[in-house]
Amino acid sequence: MSDAKDNIKFCFKVMINKQKTKVLFAEADTDLIDILVTFLTLPMAMIVIILKRLEPPNAIGSLTTLYDGLANLDSINFWKEGCKEMLLNPKNVEQSHKPIERFFCENEDCSWKYVRLLHINMYYDIVTCICGEIMKRSEDEDEENEVDSLGDDRVFTKSTSSFIISDDLQIFPNTTGFIRTLTNLGITDLDFGEQRHVTFGFSEIMDLLKTCLVSRTPLSDIILNKGQVNDFARLKFEPGILFHEMEKEATSDSKKMILRVHIQKSTNKILFAQAEEDFVDLLCSFLTINLGGVECLLGSNTCLKSIDNLYTSIADIIDDKNLVSAHIRNRLLMKPKHLPDDYISKTPFLPISEKRSFSSDYYIRRWGTVIFSSLKYLKCKGKYIRGPTMYKVTDDLTVTPFFMLSTLSFFEEQKICLSDVKELELEIRLEEALSILKASLTSTSALTDSLLKNPMLKK
Repeated sequence: MSDAKDNIKFCFKVMINKQKTKVLFAEADTDLIDILVTFLTLPMAMIVIILKRLEPPNAIGSLTTLYDGLANLDSINFWKEGCKEMLLNPKNVEQSHKPIERFFCENEDCSWKYVRLLHINMYYDIVTCICGEIMKRSEDEDEENEVDSLGDDRVFTKSTSSFIISDDLQIFPNTTGFIRTLTNLGITDLDFGEQRHVTFGFSEIMDLLKTCLVSRTPLSDIILNKGQVNDFARLKFEPGILFHEMEKEATSDSKKMILRVHIQKSTNKILFAQAEEDFVDLLCSFLTINLGGVECLLGSNTCLKSIDNLYTSIADIIDDKNLVSAHIRNRLLMKPKHLPDDYISKTPFLPISEKRSFSSDYYIRRWGTVIFSSLKYLKCKGKYIRGPTMYKVTDDLTVTPFFMLSTLSFFEEQKICLSDVKELELEIRLEEALSILKASLTSTSALTDSLLKNPMLKK
C-alpha cells in the first residue's frame, strides 16, 4: 500500500500574487480535477475514517463523534452485524455501482441457463435464479475483459481537458473566454506575482481533502501556508438551509418525530436529547450519504464553501464534452443510493433513494424473479438501530443508550443543578433533519446550532 501511495504524483501550475500570500488560480489537467471530483463520491463515514488516520488525527464537525459513538455501541443495538459494519466501513459511490461479477445458472432445464447476469452491488454475494438454483459466478476471462472495457470509473474527465481552478475550488474549463475567466476569478490587474510548478503526492491529496472541509482557501493553505489555515479563512456554521426541488416536493409528506431535549438555561445550550431509535436511524443515515449527496440535499449551501463551489462547478459549469460520460454528472450529483434496500429505511426522512436497478434485492421479469442476498449482510428490516430503546444523544451527536443513573452522574460531574435545566419536546421534520445534517459538518454543538440558534425553524 505504501508503494502505491509513493507512486501518486502529478504536477500543475499556479499563479501567486505579488505578496506571495495567495494562490490566484491553478491551471491543471484531469489528474487534479478527477481527485477533486472523487471527494464528492466519498460517504461521510469514509471521510471521517480518512481524517482520523491523518497525523495528527482530524475531526469533521460532529460527524466524528457521531461515528465514534456508533462504533462504541454494542452490536445488540443494531438489527444485524452487517448494519454496523456498513455504517462504519462504507464503500464509495463508484465502488458500489461498478460492475464486479457475472452469474449464470447451471440448471440445464432452466430458461436462464444462457443468461449472464451482471451483478452491480458488492453488498450481495448470493444470486438465486428464477428456477430456485443458486447461480454460479462466471470465470470467463472474455466477460471480465468486457467489464474492464467499460473504462475506469475513477476517471471522470477526459484526458485532453484542461481546467482553471480558483483558490476556493471554482472550476472553469480552459475553453472559457480569457477575459471571462479572469472576471470569474475576480482578477482585474494583469500585473501578477509569480508562476510556480507544484507537485502533489498522496500526502498533499489528503491535506487537500482535510483543508477543503475547514477552509475557504484550500490551495493557498496547502501551497503557501504548509497546511495551516488562517483564521479569516476558517469555516464556521451558518444557519439556514436551501431546499432542493426534490426536497420541496417531500416536505408535505415528510415524517415527523418528537425529540425530548434538555437545555441548560444559563448557557442556552442543549446538554443532550432523549431519542428513540428512529432519530438515531436518521443520524446513522448521515454517515452513509456521500459528500455530493449532502451537497444536493442542502442545495450547495453546506458551509463547506470550497466543496459548495466544487459541486456547483461540476453541476453547472463543466460541460458534458469535458466528462468521460454524460451519465457521470447525474451519478455523482443525484443522491445515489449505495446500500442494499434492506439497509435503507422504508420511510426515510431524507430523500436519498433512486430508481431500483440490479442492485435491488429482486430483479423481476414476467417469467420469474432473481433474488439477491448475502450471508454476511443479512436483512435489517430497513433500519440500522434496534428498538424499542431510548438513546441519549449529546450536543455533538454522540449516541449512547439512555440510563437514568449515568445521566445523574453526568449532571454531578458537570456540576449542573437541575434548576438550571429545562426540558422541551421538539418536532423533527425534514427541515430540522437537514439543519442538523448541515450543522454536523462544521459544528461540535450540532443540536444547539441547528435547533436552538436557527431562526428559520419553528419550535
